[in-house]
Amino acid sequence: MAALDGIEVRGPLRERYDQVLTPEALAFVARLQREFNPVRKRLLQRRAERQQELAAGARPDFLASTRAIREGDWRVAPVPRDLQDRRVEITGPVDRKMMINALNSGARVFMADFEDANTPTWDNCIQGQINLIDAVAGTIEYTSPDGRHYRLGERVATLVVRPRGWHLVEKHVLVDGEPVSASLFDFGLYFFHNAHRLLEKGSGPYFYLPKLESHLEARLWNDVFNLAQDALGIPRGSIKATVLVETILAAFEMDEILYELRDHAAGLNAGRWDYIFSVIKKFRHDPAFLLPDRAQVTMTVPFMRAYTELLVKTCHRRGAHAIGGMAAFIPSRKDPKVNEVALAKVREDKVREAGDGFDGTWVAHPDLVPVAMEVFDGVLGERPNQVDRQRDDVQVTARDLLDVRVPGGRITEAGLRNNVSVGIQYLASWLRGNGAAAIFNLMEDAATAEIARAQVWQWTYHGARLDGGPTVTADLVRRIADEEMEAIRQAVGDDFFRTGRFDEARELFELVALSRDFIEFLTIPAYERID
Repeated sequence: MAALDGIEVRGPLRERYDQVLTPEALAFVARLQREFNPVRKRLLQRRAERQQELAAGARPDFLASTRAIREGDWRVAPVPRDLQDRRVEITGPVDRKMMINALNSGARVFMADFEDANTPTWDNCIQGQINLIDAVAGTIEYTSPDGRHYRLGERVATLVVRPRGWHLVEKHVLVDGEPVSASLFDFGLYFFHNAHRLLEKGSGPYFYLPKLESHLEARLWNDVFNLAQDALGIPRGSIKATVLVETILAAFEMDEILYELRDHAAGLNAGRWDYIFSVIKKFRHDPAFLLPDRAQVTMTVPFMRAYTELLVKTCHRRGAHAIGGMAAFIPSRKDPKVNEVALAKVREDKVREAGDGFDGTWVAHPDLVPVAMEVFDGVLGERPNQVDRQRDDVQVTARDLLDVRVPGGRITEAGLRNNVSVGIQYLASWLRGNGAAAIFNLMEDAATAEIARAQVWQWTYHGARLDGGPTVTADLVRRIADEEMEAIRQAVGDDFFRTGRFDEARELFELVALSRDFIEFLTIPAYERID
């Protein structure tokens, strides 16, 4: 496509792409880019400066400059009726069939994901926008190769969209010669095409905001929302956003993040794997932050417990929803014993969340909706939420948030092998265009690959010793990778192993796991290998 008023689309155009990439929609995205990209770039530079400060020994604390906000008596604006009850939310990529199944799942909310569960190929991103347009219109349908037909039922989940984070760009669209912010691209296209129709249906443009590291990044989103609403003649406050608290720095600014978004804020969400990954990334050079096997870093260890309880307290004090973490288990059709053990753990996790005061929780598979729903029904009853439950008993300090001790935690060969195997398998799936991959009965996304490779990097960098075994070295990781690759080959078969990009995935995994210098974002080197 030729450049149009400084806008150049470099991705191929396929059927119905012109419905999304209209001149008016592209002009709207370009306006957002020109207005807000300079601020975005300055905030990303501030992230880099903050990382240098942490590497020099600084430690985060609650901000003295915003004490008045934390101590003030204020609340976020009320949410619309279809966002008041969020007791079970299901998440998944913007794939057409998966969207229909998720909307029909019985969950109260469906998060359609352009971020961690989506490989950002050009086709995935634009087809995802087409799917969202059809879902909002109520016309989305799909016929599978085996002839099964999928369409929306009478009652569907409330739709919430997660754009990509501030750190990413959409390389297929240039504005004034520069790749457009992926956040503004995903948000802008969805908002432009669907905001009016959503409001006409009694709903609204609702979003999940990922990877924020400060209240200033939330302020940027709020400014984007105000300009977007004004430009389309939509009342301010129509947008509602839930922020994922999935970075350790954001945990120190939860009040401030809600305050910046107070006219648009719906709540906060606790994101487990990304949060643990953030702890490793931010304090990667400090051996005091060496973590054991990721399976042992549960939601009940001290620093995770402090973070989630503070999240509930903060949200409820401000009249916002607190949404719990992901149940990633995929029920097995072949192994009832696996299901029995895993579902018991899922139930235990959801009982803890509901008991702690969370207003809802996440699941990754429709079969888990009834399990989570039963738990939250038992606590909420007919109430839409438990925002009125104030957690005045919770007192969390900066030291609590940084207390990464894991009682009984060990670094094991099994944990190392799992990180290597899952990391390679997920990257291979990601390179093939599938960002939500079923591996070992769990639905994995990019957060899985990030925590897996970050742990291998941390253990190798600090020369951690395996429990009852050798020191973790690059040579040991490569030997284990040889063995795990053979196990993968035997599991998937020779033909698929040759064509499934597993060798390329291994190369990428070792690049980001064994590089002496920590590579900030796994998806950036990988992104150059997709269309």
